[in-house]
This record gives sequence, structure tokens and C-alpha cells, in this order.
Amino acid sequence: MESGSSANKLPLQGLMIIDLTRLLPGPLCTMLMGDYGAEVVKIEDHNAGDPTRFVGRYFEGSGSFFRQLNRNKKSLAVNLKTEEGRAAVKKLAEKSDVLIEGFRPGVMNRLGLSYSELSRLNRRLVYASLTGYGQEEPYRDRAGHDINYTALSGVLDLSAEKGGSPQMPAIQVADIAGGAMMALSGIMIALYQREQSGRGSFTDISMTRGLLPWLTLAASAVNSSEDTARRGSGPITGAFACYNIYETADGKYMSLGALEPVFWQNFCEAVGRKQWVALQFEQEGRERLIREVQDLFKNKTRAQWENLFADGDACCEPVLSLEEAVEHPLNRIGRYWIKVKNAEGRTEIMPGFPLLFSGQTGQVRLPPPRHGEHTAEILQSLGYDRPGIEELASRGTIKL
Repeated sequence: MESGSSANKLPLQGLMIIDLTRLLPGPLCTMLMGDYGAEVVKIEDHNAGDPTRFVGRYFEGSGSFFRQLNRNKKSLAVNLKTEEGRAAVKKLAEKSDVLIEGFRPGVMNRLGLSYSELSRLNRRLVYASLTGYGQEEPYRDRAGHDINYTALSGVLDLSAEKGGSPQMPAIQVADIAGGAMMALSGIMIALYQREQSGRGSFTDISMTRGLLPWLTLAASAVNSSEDTARRGSGPITGAFACYNIYETADGKYMSLGALEPVFWQNFCEAVGRKQWVALQFEQEGRERLIREVQDLFKNKTRAQWENLFADGDACCEPVLSLEEAVEHPLNRIGRYWIKVKNAEGRTEIMPGFPLLFSGQTGQVRLPPPRHGEHTAEILQSLGYDRPGIEELASRGTIKL
């Protein structure tokens, strides 16, 4: 597999992570930690494993969606409903730095794997619980998915053109922004706190609550007479011509983000419309200006507009398809997207490493694991002998 890093020590090297999550938010969080050096043990149900193993093109024991989220991990397949299975997790927790789980509130308590229980075994353990509504919220026991979390946070209502109905985002906003990223932030804060106190802590991540920091601009207008918090009426939701999306002559689109006056002036001068400069934020006639800019963009193809603004400073860029984004010059050094050769000899495209540390990226050190691929290896590292491991497998406690 291809790598994107030097031989320097990775930032999280030496950390051991127990991943008791599945689907998208938790696995993305732990994959990022694995990319930057952490040892991640993915604990899966002994029967089928993570449901994403069966989403997308299936080969090498997993579907394509699973492979996008689970590189740099080892798989331990164990039945947590058995005493022996829970005992193995406790042994692993004794030597781990972080445990992240994504069960409904109360499940880990019933399994005897709560923070209070495991912190008695390892006082330095950072324990993160990732749920839709949090451990103490009124909706703590309520089922939900990304669309529900964005709906209840206020994000979904804002995602529409003026006068239109809410539109489902093309990506899982709550799962990633409110879940995976907030979980990663919370764990890193807890690890820093541990450096000061010597003790781990419990981190409660609600994907709905985690969306609130992303609403700062919209929320700034809640207690004012501004129109910011209305569909299609805010400065970044279509109210003004300077920050909008425009169709081109060939049916493609350009994005214009010339919010600051200097960028708007650059745009107007580049397209020969200096008379528009003073109209940037004029309320009266702003819809007329948007229509005029729409008409302007329809006079050229996207490629022609790209050429016009190739050396400009007007915040005007093409709206790319995903396939085009992968091949864009931004990715010329392979840090935005990475290409991985699988066992079939096919090249798979995966999102790359989002952070650089003194120029150093993450690394692809391990391919996505087969279900239970590392069960024996991990149990042996915890002191189990081979006959004992085979006995656990014969009783259905683990999968080898």
C-alpha cells in the first residue's frame, strides 16, 4: 500500500486505542488516530462484524465503505455477551490509552464495561462515548441518524434556497462534523488533561450538540433583526451576488466567494463590470444584481471561466464532480487523496490525510482488516495461550 509520510515518528505513535464503534462516526475518528500513528484495535461482533463490511463492492472480506474507514486497524472479533469476551476487553483496557464506544447510553454499563469499572483497572484511561443525543440529554434513549441530528440542531432548515424546502446534504454532516471530529477533539483534550493530572476522564460526545459550533454565523442573528438565520437569506446562503453558485454555458457551475470588497472588486474588474463594485451589499436591487451575474456566467463555459480566473484573486473556482476533484492539481503530491492497490490489483481512491505536522502526513501502515483477522495475535499479547484461544473459538466467544 502507498504511504504519504517520511520515516519520522508519527505524532500519536505509542497510543493504544480500543474502538468499540461501528458504521461511520467512531470508525472515522479512530482511523484518523491510526493514520497518525496510534495502534487501533477494532472490537467487532463475533458473528458479522461492522455492518459497513457489507456496503459497497465486496472483496477481501469487506465492502468498499468499510475499507474507506478502517485502514490502520486490527480486528478483534469477540462476543461481548459472554463473561470471557468481556474479560478480554478488560485486559485490553488495562494497557490502553483510549476507549471509544458508540452504543446507546446504558449498554456499556450493563456489560460491565462502564467508565467507572474500567477506570478502576486503568486510572489513565480516556473513555469517550459517542451518541446521537448524549448521555444526559432528554433524548438519550432515542434512536436517530444524521438527518435527524441535523434537523434538530437547526442545520437542516438552513440548507435550502430561499423559498425552497430543506435539502439533504450530500455528506453526513452530523456524523462527521458533530461526531467524528468532535470525538477526536474531545479525546485529544482529555489526553492533554491527562498529561497534567495523571488521570483519564469520561468524554460525552453528542452528535447533535456537536453541530452547534458550526452554527456560529447563523446563530449570531437569532437575537437580532438580521436575516442571517433564514433560508437563502444570509451572506453565505445566497443573499448576495458576491457569494453564490452560477451555472455556465455548458451546464456546469462556478462558485464565487468574493465576500471581502477587495475580492469583489477584483471579480468585477476581471469581467468588465466596474459598475457592480459599489452594489456588493446593497439590499435594494440585490436580487436584480444576482440575475445579472447569472446571465454573465451563462455566456462562457466553465473551462473558459477557469482560464479567466486562473491567475486572479477573486475567489472564483469551478464546482467539481468527485471524480474531477480526485484528479485536480490540488492533489498533485497525493495528500488530498491517496491511491491504494488492493489484492485484486485494482486501485482504490481514499480521502487522504487532512493534517500536516511540520510537513509530515499520516501513513497507511495496515490495510483494512478482515473480520477477526488479529483476534489470536491480540489475545496472545494479553497473555492467552494458543489452546485457550482455540477453546474460546470453539465456544463461540471469539472468531479467528
